[in-house]
Amino acid sequence: MVYLVWGLFYQDFKLPQKNTFYLSNEWLESLAFHFESVVMFSRFFSLFLLLFVLPYSYGNNLIALNEKFSANVVLELNKYSIPGGAYVIVKNTDIVALETFGHIDKAKSQKVNNSTVFRLASVSKPFAATITTMLAQEKRLSLSDPITKYVPNFTLAKDGAADKIQLKHLLSHSSGLMPNAYDNLLHENWTMDKIISRFDRINPICKPAQCYGYQNIAYGLLQPAIEASQSKDYPTLLQERVFSPLDMTNASVGIDVFLTHANTAKPHVLRKRINTQHKDDKGHNIKQYVWSTVKVEPDFYKVAPAAGINASITDLAKWLIANLGHNPEVLSAGLLDELTTPRIKTKKDLRRRFWKEYLTDAHYGYGWRIYQFEGYPIIYHSGWVSGFRADIGYSPDLDIGFAVLINAESNVINKISSQFWALAHQQFSSLSAQKNQFKLSD
Repeated sequence: MVYLVWGLFYQDFKLPQKNTFYLSNEWLESLAFHFESVVMFSRFFSLFLLLFVLPYSYGNNLIALNEKFSANVVLELNKYSIPGGAYVIVKNTDIVALETFGHIDKAKSQKVNNSTVFRLASVSKPFAATITTMLAQEKRLSLSDPITKYVPNFTLAKDGAADKIQLKHLLSHSSGLMPNAYDNLLHENWTMDKIISRFDRINPICKPAQCYGYQNIAYGLLQPAIEASQSKDYPTLLQERVFSPLDMTNASVGIDVFLTHANTAKPHVLRKRINTQHKDDKGHNIKQYVWSTVKVEPDFYKVAPAAGINASITDLAKWLIANLGHNPEVLSAGLLDELTTPRIKTKKDLRRRFWKEYLTDAHYGYGWRIYQFEGYPIIYHSGWVSGFRADIGYSPDLDIGFAVLINAESNVINKISSQFWALAHQQFSSLSAQKNQFKLSD
């Protein structure tokens, strides 16, 4: 490039003769013309790199990354005898890689494919936050509304404390309630009204917006607000505003749909670990993990905004692309900004196994965790219900998204996700810096 630019500058350009101190107008005009040529070429070259060279580099690097990463995923899933799973990598508007593994159940009755439906568990929360924030931006409700406006029978032991909890506090888990308040009652044969009536026995542990306390039942209270603000129920609204516009053909809400779907992963819980008396190449004991297929329980389906969504890995690919900003007619830039603005610090996340060596900061926004992963933001969430685990995240800076689903309760999913983001940032941070440099120079 240096030689090419110098050629453009030097061609037909004559410097003044030696000992000549007078610069003629002709010489100055020639200098200006050639300087403008250099600037124009520099801009053209930067644009060429942005449009053609860098995207090609990204694509090639992602393919190379996936070859290595997929092999590691197979090793990890086999190590823990995970019955089945799937993951997807998206870049910009494209699915770069979609891999499926194993079977829908321990009996190996059917292989997992790109349409197999899993429970998303708490990966449902970003969907609820999206719908709630949409309605707020449309002035159907206000995020400053107290939850008691929509759930009048919700009270706490301290007088007036419940009235201070607003929708935005539920969205960001900053309600002041003790973590996972009364989640244990979801396993009982209790109605939601009966569970809510028990909250009058507890006091807040802090004022709203002052501390972080993860919730499921309280997050479920978003549903009455959503449904009171317009005429449709929560599943219908999700279908019309998110699933259908994004062509998420296998996505749904609720246990009834899951049980009647023809292609669903079955949940598995760990029954025992058996020491095989063998060691791996690092000298660690090799264990055999024994899983049992169990029934799908209705417990966390009772709180649909918190954990009620079912979807395939293909559905999550489309959801990721939209959250990366490539479907603004469905998820506007303003909506995405509001969802991913840090609201409350989550210090405990900095100690997460497999993630802690990479994270420098962690917050919760509206329905999303916001991690600083080696200096880059990752918008992320995980999910866990009986027999299922789910992870999803995206990097706005790298324009990359990743999701993984497994039909077993194993922390190996944390290793898989953190490993992916470590590889992605290692390979693409330099390319991203080049891209920003070219933008600035233009």
